Amino acid sequence: MGTIRLATRESALAMWQANFVKDALEAAHRDLEVEIVGMTTLGDRNKHSPLSKIGGKGVFVKELEVGLLENRVDIAVHSMKDVPSELPEGLQITAICEREDPRDAFVSVNFQRLDDLPEGARIGSSSLRRRIQLQQKYPRYRFIELRGNVDTRLKKLEAGEYEGIILACAGLKRLGLEARISEGIDTAVSVPSAGQGAVGIESRAGDSRVNALLAAINHDDTWRCVTSERLISSGLGATCNMPIAAFAELGPSGVTISSFVSDIAGETILKVDKQGPKLESYRLANEVTAELMAQGAEKIIEAGRN
Repeated sequence: MGTIRLATRESALAMWQANFVKDALEAAHRDLEVEIVGMTTLGDRNKHSPLSKIGGKGVFVKELEVGLLENRVDIAVHSMKDVPSELPEGLQITAICEREDPRDAFVSVNFQRLDDLPEGARIGSSSLRRRIQLQQKYPRYRFIELRGNVDTRLKKLEAGEYEGIILACAGLKRLGLEARISEGIDTAVSVPSAGQGAVGIESRAGDSRVNALLAAINHDDTWRCVTSERLISSGLGATCNMPIAAFAELGPSGVTISSFVSDIAGETILKVDKQGPKLESYRLANEVTAELMAQGAEKIIEAGRN
């Protein structure tokens, strides 16, 4: 079946994801070889500026997409939460692997739960979405911008710069650091970012050979949930630097979709939740979007662009 060139960032978590996809593809197609091509993105090079100031989480995928468009690689592997809702012309998300734990994680050296922290506790996070949602529930704490890879953030925590930090459960588990999770934060308290915990594979829309190979590693339920979440993001016209969340979860009674929209200051908060049959998740996602827009989401998002 030849070779597929796989583009990835070079962080420890990104390389885990790349090798995970490589192993899955080679297991599904016996004669296929996957070559990993490491790349550095703007988000990797600039570890100090807030993501909202340098283009949002999309700064972690742009260089990989250029590699696809220039035919230097065949696929790009991403954390789906980093992928903008609008993709460059000619590219598509072709497969999404089974989702890991989608929750945000509270990590601390001395405290087991967010509720246990003293007044004025310093909590670090790179995500405006996380900081604003948690500030709502815990106004007595100080939520501070914290950039860097997982190892860098953990070292700052251990050095006493923070009483706690917020990361993704999925990333910690994939790096073998599950024991560092003090508390998994309920999704009702901190609604996850669209696609959080899911690994996606981007490819050229017209590459029928590669796209047929990717179909074998797509996880249908994760695809449905993440697609529903991304319908909300795209329907709102939201950019990755806005504090917006969308989360779809399948259960015995169908699908539950939760959403969160805030202005950058965290002064105006919108939330809409819907439940219904699994196969109607896309319709429900569109209904969530319409209700958010009716409540003023468009004005909030437009103000965030200026």
